[in-house]
Amino acid sequence: MANPRQAHAVADEIEKQLKQIGELPNSVEGYDTAEWILIDYGDFVVHVFSEAARSYYDLERLWRHAKSIDIPDA
Repeated sequence: MANPRQAHAVADEIEKQLKQIGELPNSVEGYDTAEWILIDYGDFVVHVFSEAARSYYDLERLWRHAKSIDIPDA
């Protein structure tokens, strides 16, 4: 995300859409700073990064050996 407002908008929309189907987050972290917003739904976790945080943490590198799981369309 280019700026905190954009990260907030993305996180807010994710929460809104999931709430409509009955999914509520267990916790939300990092919303205030918007560098790395983590939304924990228990069975899955949503990450919303600023460009700088995404580059710094490089999760794709950390999880490169993890098994990929296809998620069927709803």
